[in-house]
Amino acid sequence: MSKSVHVTDHAVLRYLERAHGLDVEAVRRHLAGRVLRGARLGAVSVKIENVKLVLHRTDNQVRVVTALEARWLTRDPGG
Repeated sequence: MSKSVHVTDHAVLRYLERAHGLDVEAVRRHLAGRVLRGARLGAVSVKIENVKLVLHRTDNQVRVVTALEARWLTRDPGG
């Protein structure tokens, strides 16, 4: 077979959840709690556990949209 197989992030996450018991909702709550102060202060990213979590805000919500290496520069995904 000459073509490689691509495994999506979604497939990896579901595998970890179903085969290894990863509690995705617990991870989601953990991340939300860790970025809360930065989100309230208007930050575009928050560094936790040597990972930079990038925030995107709308009129009524702040979302964590990706996780980058802590040393990578962040630009405001909202504009």
